[in-house]
Amino acid sequence: MIARIWRGWTNRQDARAYEEMLRDEIFPGIARRNIKGYHGAELFIREDGDEVEFATLLRFDSMEGVKEFAGENQSKPVIYPKAESLLARMDEQSRHYQIVISL
Repeated sequence: MIARIWRGWTNRQDARAYEEMLRDEIFPGIARRNIKGYHGAELFIREDGDEVEFATLLRFDSMEGVKEFAGENQSKPVIYPKAESLLARMDEQSRHYQIVISL
């Protein structure tokens, strides 16, 4: 199993809107794509000074599923146009980890 992890930051005033967009639009939209080997997403949030950090974790069976999701450049973030305006800054690449223990 592969974990795809990416982080983005919003200003405090945009945090709620971004969280709602992830929950109500972006994550359900990813699920509707019916990507083979996709096993869902998790969202982690923490206050970070004047910003709010958002870390997303998407789970896939293999890098082939990641490729179907992200395209040929598998490390390139997939940013939805409406969401980009809410982000103050973001990781320029997603990171991929092999999940070796999951209890």
